Amino acid sequence: MEIFLIDAIGPFFRGYQRKRVNWSKIPFLHLDSATPELWDAIESDLRIFAKEAVAQGYNAVSLDDLAHLAHHPLHEPEVRERIGHLREKFRCFFDLLKHEFGLEIYLTSDVVPVTPAVEEKIGHDKKSLDDFYQELVVSLLDDFPQVSGLILRIGESDGNDVKDPIRTRLHVRNPQETNQLLRGLLPVFEARGKNLIFRTWTVGAHPIGDLMWHRDTLDRTLDGLDSKHLIVSMKHGESDFFRYLPLNRAFFRVKQRKLLELQARREYEGAGEYPSFIGWDCEKFAAELAGVEGMAGISVWCQTGGWHRFKRRAFLEQNSRDVWIRFNTLAATAVFKQGMKADAALESMVGPERLAATLELLDHADVVIRDLMYIPEFASQKHFFRRVRIPPLLHVYWDSLFINHGVRKVMRHFVSKPEEALRQGEEAARLFPRMIELAAKAELPVDDIEHLRDFLHLAWLARRYYFQPFDDTLVEEIREAKKAYKQRWPSEERQRYRIKISFAPFPVRRRTLGWAARVLIRKQRGYRWLDKIFILRLAGFAYRTLRPRDPAKMPKFLRKSAMGVDVLFK
Repeated sequence: MEIFLIDAIGPFFRGYQRKRVNWSKIPFLHLDSATPELWDAIESDLRIFAKEAVAQGYNAVSLDDLAHLAHHPLHEPEVRERIGHLREKFRCFFDLLKHEFGLEIYLTSDVVPVTPAVEEKIGHDKKSLDDFYQELVVSLLDDFPQVSGLILRIGESDGNDVKDPIRTRLHVRNPQETNQLLRGLLPVFEARGKNLIFRTWTVGAHPIGDLMWHRDTLDRTLDGLDSKHLIVSMKHGESDFFRYLPLNRAFFRVKQRKLLELQARREYEGAGEYPSFIGWDCEKFAAELAGVEGMAGISVWCQTGGWHRFKRRAFLEQNSRDVWIRFNTLAATAVFKQGMKADAALESMVGPERLAATLELLDHADVVIRDLMYIPEFASQKHFFRRVRIPPLLHVYWDSLFINHGVRKVMRHFVSKPEEALRQGEEAARLFPRMIELAAKAELPVDDIEHLRDFLHLAWLARRYYFQPFDDTLVEEIREAKKAYKQRWPSEERQRYRIKISFAPFPVRRRTLGWAARVLIRKQRGYRWLDKIFILRLAGFAYRTLRPRDPAKMPKFLRKSAMGVDVLFK
């Protein structure tokens, strides 16, 4: 392995005051109003970040993005002016990273970024958009020789909350179009000695939406692309960065060079607010990948990912408030670069005197997250809907815990041993007194463990609501626990979870829900005849026909989070 890549976008969130943050990329609109003092502070943070990253063994960083740094004649005058200002600033940052710290620089890019003027001129003509995008790439690589390559994402675009005049949209829709795009781009990179990192991550839209797990889609997409300048970047599982997912088998089939994607600031597990250690998973993945040809390295996301309130920035927090993220970033390079055990990496951070307590604390945290945040029986199941593998964690999503009748019915359908789920959760909850003792002994943030305890107490009450007979007393207990959680962790002092409660009856009978699940959801990767005829082709039409005409009538979470639920039916 030669590439040890980490995202460096954290410094650019300095001074960003939104309550709920889109962590998918740098908030460029925020930078439009940045004062000289803020730019200086960003540079200072970037220098701190780079120093820490190098010390941990990283030799490359990723930054956002091509869209805001590449000029094009079709851009509006005000867009060209804005891009010109950002180019001036980022050129200095590139020099800092490259020459002061010796870091390789990769820029992210969604395919394809457009503005109103570009859309008016080109519309949806695929060939013209391909040419437009290639011209952006050529312009950027030629203007910024410090950049070592691009990281292309073709399966997700800007979220619904992004109001930037430069917006990305899904462009390629099937393996043939994606292969054609890559074939056109690779000579550009080869001629300049740059790397094209191609991410297989998708959110399920269009026939290309199963790229990360469907063998045939992946094979056809990469067919004939044998360049040494192409690197295929894949998340470790067949879905997003969740637990309970086995290593993606594509690592053993793809012949091109490969990057393993890991997440150190786990967006579905508190984003650094409490311990969620990845070191032991790194050991397992490294052992499974031993001997696999073409492993180019790892790509660690330490800031990027999710729409949530949690605001800790990797390497940039005072009083070691980012310690749980640091544990993960260090464990990744220690295991994959130095061949160390994760425990030994931790010892180098906390010292031998604190090691035993730290390891026991992380082990207990692993148990409470696996057995109390996740519902093990559900999380262990393999389910697919259309082109996506259903996540193993549904009732907790980013910064929200959902306690409602609909989730209750879904969980009661999929979990056949509710008594076991209740027992596992209760046993895990008993670990918290010991965890608090261990945090104090290891000189680690005790209040982070107390916050995890209080949040997972609500998750425990939610589990009781899901699996026990309906009880008004329990409903009142949940309401009181939510109130106590908000009082104990006021939002103006600490970023906390949102507890979304509704006990209104869900207007679908359990029998109907079971029938719908059998029809719509499959347990196999491959498509059934039912999927090919109806689910993939007609379900999207049915959804667009039956959904409320007034978007406000749909739950805000479904229509405003990320790209919105509509994307699942494209």
